[in-house]
Amino acid sequence: MLITIVTYLVLGAAAGVVAGLFGIGGGLLIVPVLILCFELQGMSAEVLTHAAVATSLATIVATSISSTLAHHRKGAVRWDIFKPLALGILVGAVLGVKTAGQMKGEWLQIAIGCFAIAVAFQMSLNLKPSAGEKDITKGAFVFSGGLIGWLSSIFGIGGGTLTVPYLTWGRVQMQQAVATSAACGLPIAVMGALTNIWEGWGHAEMPAWSAGYIYLPAFLGIVLTSTLFAKVGAKLAHSLPAPVLKRVFSVFLLCVGLRFLLTNLL
Repeated sequence: MLITIVTYLVLGAAAGVVAGLFGIGGGLLIVPVLILCFELQGMSAEVLTHAAVATSLATIVATSISSTLAHHRKGAVRWDIFKPLALGILVGAVLGVKTAGQMKGEWLQIAIGCFAIAVAFQMSLNLKPSAGEKDITKGAFVFSGGLIGWLSSIFGIGGGTLTVPYLTWGRVQMQQAVATSAACGLPIAVMGALTNIWEGWGHAEMPAWSAGYIYLPAFLGIVLTSTLFAKVGAKLAHSLPAPVLKRVFSVFLLCVGLRFLLTNLL
């Protein structure tokens, strides 16, 4: 049990550093590592992937609050954009959890694997959308928020890899796009976590110390270190070669994606 707790603490620290270094949520690291940890613990294959996604979303609640407050103090959050986005996100996050709930664990891993590979190519090639020709309407923000919330709650992420490029395309300044994306991570995580608690409550295959699909020991271990080490990652970002680190992390994501695809398709 001690080794397991230490693993979760280290995972939280690593996720925090990754978030601070690259400006993306730690969910991209947390979900695949939790899947591996839960497999080694002997958790049922029927629920372990759903538990990894749900637990990741729960940890993002804590980290997104800290991140949003920091950005708000600097006046970087576009609350006028956040409001319509959040409206769509709240609905989309519920639908995303329900969509994941209809998928078998292996198919959910395949979906996560495809997403990880797509992000790996985006990071390694440094692909960024150029600004669009028009400003985005409120109705479009609501619809896009729904799509972002839906996908994010399926993959167990805070949505930064989706929201930042979208806002950049919507002609929002990069600093404001990152800050607003951080704020959007909160409704994604809160609604995703709550829906996962509801959907998984009393599931016979979930182990003790679970709240629905959220495995509480993993949640607590990750939360204890992730917020602290996000500050470390942010400091390292100014002293380490970011392009090299991005390529290293993209290789990790590529390996994760290929592992999920090959394991479940062959």
